Amino acid sequence: MTYEHTALQALSGAALAGLARAVTGVRPIWDGCAPGGRQRIYFANHSSHGDFILISACLSPQERGRTSAVAGADYWMAGAIRRFLSGKLLRTVLVERNWVERKADPLEIMRAALDAGQSLIFFPEGTRNMTEEPLLRFRAGLYNLALARPNVELVPCWIENMSRVLPKGAILPIPLLCRVIFGTPLVLGEGEDRKDFLDRARGSLLALAPKPQGSTR
Repeated sequence: MTYEHTALQALSGAALAGLARAVTGVRPIWDGCAPGGRQRIYFANHSSHGDFILISACLSPQERGRTSAVAGADYWMAGAIRRFLSGKLLRTVLVERNWVERKADPLEIMRAALDAGQSLIFFPEGTRNMTEEPLLRFRAGLYNLALARPNVELVPCWIENMSRVLPKGAILPIPLLCRVIFGTPLVLGEGEDRKDFLDRARGSLLALAPKPQGSTR
């Protein structure tokens, strides 16, 4: 598997970023880190198929060109159109989420992308959040990546309002203002166990979420 960035992918990435900015007026808030620089895993809340496009729209063209979203193969390989979009235009890193039937280890696939120089957009909930809870429980993937590639920067990203722009089942987006809030990078502590790290990572993401009106921290 190769991760060469083609001219077609650069063009489609720029077009999607422009469309995302036109529809949502997306505004990046760099609250705990600066744009660009080190190789990163941007980990974010997940409620819409447009989430990774919104994060990509906040990146510079150079950074966007080396950043791929991790997505479920079961969805993006279902049908010729989705396969074309994910493989030829979006260059997603596809992983099989069904551990019983999968033929390849998702961690190996993600590590290969990182070793090829890619940054990743990663959704540690593992699926879209269709509940009233702000975040689902984090699965083990983020911990495994942090343990396997400790030099890759882990940046929490809170995506605001995208579930209303492109709700489940919708084909056309609804124009609404969105923000992506980039927090302080997370570091796996020496000897830190999986549960403690995932709880801390989830907390760092929740801390970026806008407060409900009338509430206090």
